[in-house]
Amino acid sequence: MVRLYLNRTFFKPVKSERIAFQPKFVLQQKTTLLLAVLLLSCGHAATPEPTPAQVVDPGPFPEPPAKSREADDAARFLAGLPGKEGSAFAELEKDSAWKLHKTELDRMWSKTESSGLTAMRDFQSKELSSDTIKNSPLFYPFSGPDALMMNVFFPSNATYVMVGLEPPGTLPTPASFKRKKDLGAQLAAERNTVNDVLGRSFFITQYMDRQFRGQVTDGLFQPIIHLLVRTNHTILGFRYVKLDESGKCVERTLAEGKVPDPGVEVDFMDDGSKAVHRLYYFSTNIDDPHLKENKGFTAFVPQLKGMTTYFKATSYMTHRPEFSIIRDLVLNGSATVLQDDSGLPYHLYTSPQWKVQLYGDYKVPIRPFKWLEQKDLRQAYQTNSPKPLNFHIGYGVAQLPSNMQLATKSGPPAQVNAKN
Repeated sequence: MVRLYLNRTFFKPVKSERIAFQPKFVLQQKTTLLLAVLLLSCGHAATPEPTPAQVVDPGPFPEPPAKSREADDAARFLAGLPGKEGSAFAELEKDSAWKLHKTELDRMWSKTESSGLTAMRDFQSKELSSDTIKNSPLFYPFSGPDALMMNVFFPSNATYVMVGLEPPGTLPTPASFKRKKDLGAQLAAERNTVNDVLGRSFFITQYMDRQFRGQVTDGLFQPIIHLLVRTNHTILGFRYVKLDESGKCVERTLAEGKVPDPGVEVDFMDDGSKAVHRLYYFSTNIDDPHLKENKGFTAFVPQLKGMTTYFKATSYMTHRPEFSIIRDLVLNGSATVLQDDSGLPYHLYTSPQWKVQLYGDYKVPIRPFKWLEQKDLRQAYQTNSPKPLNFHIGYGVAQLPSNMQLATKSGPPAQVNAKN
């Protein structure tokens, strides 16, 4: 039986980093065959040359650094995908351990695709394809390394901001794998880091505490880029970032050590559409005691104008009194919120400002969270004709019916103070 734990680490002091979210259009002329590509903020440029793609500009960012292919090479090795010509991992791919790794991951991804991703993509095209959603920055608190669901439900957004407690980590090199005595054991551990999201659609906090804090990797960079390349993306470049006190995204060096709101920025391209996207992951504790002291993060989030927010499998953190600041930031700054019942409490969406579409069915939370039952949400499901949900997602997987809510704001934004 799967053991789920409250994300209690949100109550512990954690080193955070700050991202300054104000990308600036950078005009780059590639060749006469390529049009200008509008890029955002502080990220790595790409090794492959992307074709024209419109990117929404949330604000000014520093110039992008030099191009680099190293993250794409590492991601493909981790994800069991053959490297491109000239990959630094070519020698390691000849090892029987990597060939087994590829076979196992092909099997795991094939099962996930047939059992849920196809239906999720159909849901996205029918329910999440409005211009309001596509043209907004995507904000994903409590995300862990879940770049998979983020891209399945929001494939067109130019900018993604993921926030969790786990450290951002660093990029592995061929030498780091060659130092391992048992490559097969190391690659098996790498597979296990994505097993939960492929099988259950979410990461389990207890496992993340172990896997992404030194046991397997030193952070979330590796699983994030694994999930990106396996969903048909090319990593164009990356950089390590943080937020300054004004909420501006600035580059950091690993030599700086512990800093507030440490993060990583990843630029990547959709292999089909050739659209260029930018992802930020920040390690930030977003409970009230920490956010009251975190000027950079609380200045940064309001700059995500008209953002779409996504909540899934949050351990119901936003139902607790000590998460009122992040609730306010989401309610005041979001034009759209997609969530399961572990997101914001349903009663916060009952004002005339919000229109809520229900999907699936809601009974009660699973056992560890049963005391957080929302009777008003169950009543809404009984009276408001929810649309069907043809896939399982979140804590309801294999135990309870899955549910999702899409809340859309109408009219001018009103300031909210959600203390409960």
